[in-house]
Amino acid sequence: MRKKNIKDIKDLRGKKVFLRVDFNVSLNNGDVANDTRIVEALPTIKYLLSKGAKLVIASHLGRPKGKVDPKYSMLPVVMRTEKHLGKKIHFIPQYWKEEALGKIQLALGDGDIVMIDNLRYQPGEEKNDKKFAKHLASMADIFVNDAFAATHRAHASIVGIPEYLPAYAGFLLEKEIDVISKVLEKPARPMVAIIGGAKTPEKIAVINKLLEVGDTVLLGGAIANTFLAAWGYGMGRSIVDHEMIEMARVIFWKTTREHFALILPEDVIISDEMRLKEPKIVRHDQVANDAVIYDIGPATCKYYKQIMSTAKTILWNGPMGLFEDKRFAQ
Repeated sequence: MRKKNIKDIKDLRGKKVFLRVDFNVSLNNGDVANDTRIVEALPTIKYLLSKGAKLVIASHLGRPKGKVDPKYSMLPVVMRTEKHLGKKIHFIPQYWKEEALGKIQLALGDGDIVMIDNLRYQPGEEKNDKKFAKHLASMADIFVNDAFAATHRAHASIVGIPEYLPAYAGFLLEKEIDVISKVLEKPARPMVAIIGGAKTPEKIAVINKLLEVGDTVLLGGAIANTFLAAWGYGMGRSIVDHEMIEMARVIFWKTTREHFALILPEDVIISDEMRLKEPKIVRHDQVANDAVIYDIGPATCKYYKQIMSTAKTILWNGPMGLFEDKRFAQ
């Protein structure tokens, strides 16, 4: 059954819309380093504004662990979004307080926007606390989810709010679901998936699903570190999810019993923790105890390109390295 999207809403003028987006962007010295996620949400934002909706935009940013931490403030995101829209956005920092509801009401006219601060400043977000979800829902008349990358989470702003408000999908969520559905249902073969990034539990869930439908998975980023560590290689001071090492071993075991290839980097680019040393290319089994892996190496890139050139379906999820640093953005 097709999920209801925002075009199914008959009359948006004057309606307050709680728009859940994924603006979990990388920051550099208090500025947005990469605004791809903001840009991807613009079609939904612009459509809602064009119909006269009053927008309450909300997202998480980083992992403040249920406490207010200024380094995870949404203010830099507000400023970057304003630049893209050419429009003022009212920022509501302490949105969890009852008086914030009045401030939101006063700030919103037809076609206006507020953005509340980091949803994860409150422990009720990740716990899917009903009282917190109800508070968020009281800010609006309609709920729109456009946060595809966060939709699998049982958090208050994802699954809690729809218990109190009519819920619709934004354009980005709808597009991503359509693409993934087509890829997973009838992929043209061979199918190659490139999996990177740092959220190891989520990536392992993706890999488990790909075991059922894919042919080859190429690993990079911190997820590759965890799998290399599972093989017994030293990763120095690199990011490794030690709690997921046993699960990585289980996946290795599964791949030996199925027609499925899981490929790890053969070389990596390393530096020190502060990234002060000149980056160095080493084999994956030559990472020094004080080194940190920041990217896959050139030999791995070349090999991965060869595999990708034979694919008829390519699914890419997450970066291969620390692309925010130009030295690791190749």
